[in-house]
This record gives sequence, C-alpha cells and structure tokens, in this order.
Amino acid sequence: MSVAIVTGAGQGIGKVIALRYADDGFDVAINDLPRKSEALELLSAEILAKGRRSCIILADVSVWKEVEIMVTKVVAELGQLYVVRFSPYFDGRPVCGNGFWAASPGQCVDRVLNVNARSVFLRYKLAAKQMITQGSGGRIIGASSVLGQQGGRYVSAYSASKFAIRGLTHCAATEFGEYGITVNFYTPGLPCHMLVS
Repeated sequence: MSVAIVTGAGQGIGKVIALRYADDGFDVAINDLPRKSEALELLSAEILAKGRRSCIILADVSVWKEVEIMVTKVVAELGQLYVVRFSPYFDGRPVCGNGFWAASPGQCVDRVLNVNARSVFLRYKLAAKQMITQGSGGRIIGASSVLGQQGGRYVSAYSASKFAIRGLTHCAATEFGEYGITVNFYTPGLPCHMLVS
C-alpha cells in the first residue's frame, strides 16, 4: 500500500490534501504541532472512515530530531513511504515575518528562515534518505509561495525563505532523480492575513 506524510495537516491546505490522498487510496500520516492534536484526531477519524489507515505524529518540523522520529514512526506504523508533502505551520498560519526590512528584528528573520527554509532542507534530506533505502522511488513536495517568485514590500524574510524553497527543490530534484524520486513544489497564493497591513 502507498503511504503519504502530510505536515501542517491540522487545518487548511494540509487537511484538504490529507483527505485527498485518502480518497486516492493512500494511507496517510498526518502531522502538526502538539496544540493541534484535537484537530488531527478528528482528521484521522475522517481518513479511517474512508477505509484508509492513519497515523498521527505531533512534531515541530523545524527540529531535526522530531522530523527524524516522525519519518521513523511513519515507516514503523504504516510501512514504506512513497509521498511526502511538506508545509510549515505555526499558530495556524504561515510563518511570515511581515514588516519593514530595515526595522525587522534579527530573531524574527532567524525564525522565518529556520522554519520556512532550513526545515525544508532537513525534511527533504530525511525523506529522500528513507526513500533511497527503500529503493522504490517516491515523491517529495514542498510549499513555496507566489512571494517565492516575486518579492514585495514588508515581506522580505518570508519572500527570501520561499525563494529558498525553489532553489532547494531544484537541487534536490537533480540529486534524487537517479533514485526514482521526484521533487516538486507548489505555489499557493497570498493568505488573506498577508493582504492586511
């Protein structure tokens, strides 16, 4: 059976994608932060009602060890990993770091780049490592943004992090392709809260 991991599955795009994978015949591991545990329990019940298996992993995707444990747990509970769809999350909304560039606190920029860029590097690496070990290929999907295609005012850190995902994805695709692993990203539009100053 095919197994998919969906991060940020507690709500929004992540939740919809998890349900779609179940409809398409995948067993689905769903991940989000611990405070989203109730939402994940409800989502897991929906997946089970579709006749698919589900596995809940509470983890912070910006923490290397937690992502490593997540991949190990999914393989142990559901079997061979085939699709990994990544999207960051914090407080129910993307990590944005809105604000005037010259006035942005350094720790805010660090947080945005850590969650949106560095964590993607770590997740791509661990997912690919598992898929290469399995020897049957796979699919890795990251989430960029329209702001990863063109920057704008007051979103410098967020935009930079999403440009980084494009570069990481292109590099990963060239390196992992020989193992039958495709790596792609998608670009959602601007969330409504980013349109409000």
